[in-house]
Amino acid sequence: MPASPDLRQQEIFERLTRQLTPTHLHLEDESAAHAGHAGAAGGAGHYRLVIVSAAFIGLARMARHRLVYDALSDLMPQQIHALSIKAFSPDETVDPTSI
Repeated sequence: MPASPDLRQQEIFERLTRQLTPTHLHLEDESAAHAGHAGAAGGAGHYRLVIVSAAFIGLARMARHRLVYDALSDLMPQQIHALSIKAFSPDETVDPTSI
């Protein structure tokens, strides 16, 4: 059974903070916008993530996403159904519309 949305979002935030030590982390729960979607029927959430971490320096986009997914792998798909990721290194200019 999936955790409550607030506890699930807190768990995601804490894991990413602990494992990737971000300088910026914005996690938005977009589950309400997906009500009725087959993946949401079981209670798993839809999230949008913007994260800035030194762990991403020199990594391609897919490698950055892999680090995020590795930190959350056991929450998928029971707790997290969908995760949109924008991952930046601190030396990159972050698009303000991404945050």
